[in-house]
Amino acid sequence: MDNLSDALEKLKLASSDSATDSVEGCLDCLLKALANNNTEASMKIQEMAVLPLLPGLLKPESSYTPKVANIIAELAKNEFIRSPCVEAGLIPPLIQLLNSSDQEVLLQTGRALGNICYDSHSLQAQLINMGVIPTLVKLLGIHSHNTALTEMCLIAFGNLAELESSKEQFASTNIAEELVRLFQKQTEHEKKEMIFEVLAPLAENDAIKLQLVEAGLVECLLQVVAQTVDGEREEDIAQLKTASDLMVLLLLGDESMQKLFEGGKGSVFQRVLSWIPSHNHQLQLAGALAIANFARNDGNCIHMVDTGIVQKLLDLLDRHVEEGNVTVQHAALSALRNLAIPVVNKSKMLSAGVADVVLKFLQSEMPPVQFKLLGTLRMLIDTQAEAADQLGTNGKLVERLVEWCEAKDHAGVMGESNRLLSALIRHSKSKEVVRTVIQGGGVKHLVTMATSEHMIMQNEALVALGLIAALDLVAAEKDFVGASLVSVLHKLLSDERSAPEIKYNSMILICAVMGSEPLHKEVQSLAFIDVVSKLRAHENKTVSHQASLTEQRLTAQS
Repeated sequence: MDNLSDALEKLKLASSDSATDSVEGCLDCLLKALANNNTEASMKIQEMAVLPLLPGLLKPESSYTPKVANIIAELAKNEFIRSPCVEAGLIPPLIQLLNSSDQEVLLQTGRALGNICYDSHSLQAQLINMGVIPTLVKLLGIHSHNTALTEMCLIAFGNLAELESSKEQFASTNIAEELVRLFQKQTEHEKKEMIFEVLAPLAENDAIKLQLVEAGLVECLLQVVAQTVDGEREEDIAQLKTASDLMVLLLLGDESMQKLFEGGKGSVFQRVLSWIPSHNHQLQLAGALAIANFARNDGNCIHMVDTGIVQKLLDLLDRHVEEGNVTVQHAALSALRNLAIPVVNKSKMLSAGVADVVLKFLQSEMPPVQFKLLGTLRMLIDTQAEAADQLGTNGKLVERLVEWCEAKDHAGVMGESNRLLSALIRHSKSKEVVRTVIQGGGVKHLVTMATSEHMIMQNEALVALGLIAALDLVAAEKDFVGASLVSVLHKLLSDERSAPEIKYNSMILICAVMGSEPLHKEVQSLAFIDVVSKLRAHENKTVSHQASLTEQRLTAQS
């Protein structure tokens, strides 16, 4: 340490009169001490106030600049020295050095900046604001033959790409072309993994997704899949997963997805289709997720249903009833749900037996599968009276829905169960379905659903309850009383925040339950007439008209 102290004193003197040889000797001593015991040497350097000298030594034309940048990189391996490096004003001169043509200067400068900003989003954001991204992308293009420099750029990109503020800057460069070109040259697994680690966060940005597709990344990914699909080595399995996951991510962008779909004739789309019957679970998963992503507009959905994709997905699900791979089940159900959105697809999918296959997963205990199963059935029966009737009289299904309506730990499953229960009644308008729901104990859940914070769910519940009252009030009477339906309706009508359609459907329901003696008494005891008469002045004409009709009904039966 004495040698280090001497060297630091000499450096202070030498740096003031710019004696190159003396400075170089001192720098060598510092590097040796840091290599020997980095933490102790760093503390000594900080203690002797040498950091403020270093910005002056970072001269672009100086022969010792790479050593100074190397010392900063070594110092900044220690967390305690990073803030002092910033305070000493090291970041601006280091950024200037990124314009150097000396590869050793560039390498050590990149290391120094990377270590100073390691794990600090605020410092990384500062680098982004100082324009470091276009500079690094340019460096990657110029020095792609230099392995060490390339790796330095990739590590920097990986760190910076995590920040949302970086995406716009990356999108304004030719990063996509550079990374794809670099990827095409790689043969080693580790190098490909490094590039993948940069591509994944970048591909979360829609503009960059499209740039990557146009730069030919998809072809690279398909090649990786083909090379690794039958591999049993860990690195093959890892690469297959990374490549297929990235492929699915690229399809999340509307423009990139549509470009690859090419009207259903695209070679990429066809290749992805071939993954679904594969024996590899990772490819099955990626194939099903890709179909779910392609199925994000009606045109694509209609084309895919007409070209037989539904059967491929049903075959896949059938294979996983017993095998039970939850991620594959979830992905295939997601694809079916999306495909069922266009009205013209619903009857075709029902005829293909989609509902029957989906019902095989009714016993699943996995909330993600339950959630997608419910969503798929709800999409299928929308406007399909016969299917709603058939499913609504399925006692096992209704029993399971009622059970899931109480799944308080899984809000999504609970919400979808309620919505499907309501949809079965609304789309079938069947007395048998209403009876099945009443017998299954579903009425109280629909009353609770009417108090949801989501207006669409409130409305669906009120319409279903109105149908129950109209089709079988006698059978529902006890459940309506037990669930305090009349009190819930009073609150909805009294609440100024209730939407016009909520007020309208609540009044329709009040009129419908007046035929029941106990419910009629509750209506009278809560002085509904006062609330309803105020609504006659409502700005919405439909609401004010219904208020007049409801008031007349209440007056006549008081």
